[in-house]
This record gives sequence, structure tokens and C-alpha cells, in this order.
Amino acid sequence: MNTVIFRTAAPYLTALMVIFSIFILLRGHNDPGGGFIGGLIAASAFAIYGIANGVAPVRRALYFHPITLAGFGLFIATLAGIPSLFAGVPFLTGLWTYPRIFGFELALSTPLVFDIGVYFVVVGAITAIALTLEERHEG
Repeated sequence: MNTVIFRTAAPYLTALMVIFSIFILLRGHNDPGGGFIGGLIAASAFAIYGIANGVAPVRRALYFHPITLAGFGLFIATLAGIPSLFAGVPFLTGLWTYPRIFGFELALSTPLVFDIGVYFVVVGAITAIALTLEERHEG
């Protein structure tokens, strides 16, 4: 599928999907979904961009190797459990804080940090698989 319409629309569609995936990540950390579903949407966006324009532009757009993103996400997800050790509760127990910023109460939590880590793991792993399959298809 290498039409002019698809190649023209793919960058815009990719940008919209990545923004939507971040929305799902931030919206879903208290509800089902969050990091995993958001990561799948972002990986799908990169796969669409790769199908339309090839693997090399996707690798340039990501800047980091997808497996590096997955490793970074695993590191972030692990860091989410550290505060619970200092609080004297079991590892990865959700902790919340409510700082006030510009008069608005902001709910920050360790589950959000964990979801961000899961997001990067899913984006990195699924994008690596998709790019490898696309390279085999091209080559």
C-alpha cells in the first residue's frame, strides 16, 4: 500500500495517534487501560508511518532504538516501586500526593509513573517487532 494519498496522510495520522495515545495514557491511569493501551496506539502509529514511508524514516523519527525505549520503560516502571519501600508498604503499592499548582489540586501517584513505564515498554517492544517485520517485507 504505497499510494500518494497514504504517504501524504500518514505523517498527520501518526501525529494524531501519538497525541491520542498520550491522552489515553494520562486518562487511563486510574481506569482500565492507560499505559498499555496508549502504548499500543502509539506503536500502531509508528507502524502505519513505517508502512507508508519505510523503516528508515521511522527510526529517524524515534531517535532511540525501540528496544532502548522498552528498557527505559522497564526502568521507569521499576522506579515506581521504590517510594513504597520508603513508606514501609509492599513493593509497587500505589502512593498518592496532591500538590497545589496555580490553585489547582494535581493528583500525582506512583501508578501514573508505572503506567508511563508500561507505555514505553509497549511502544518499544511492539515498534521493534513491527519494524523488523517491515524490514523483512522490504528486503
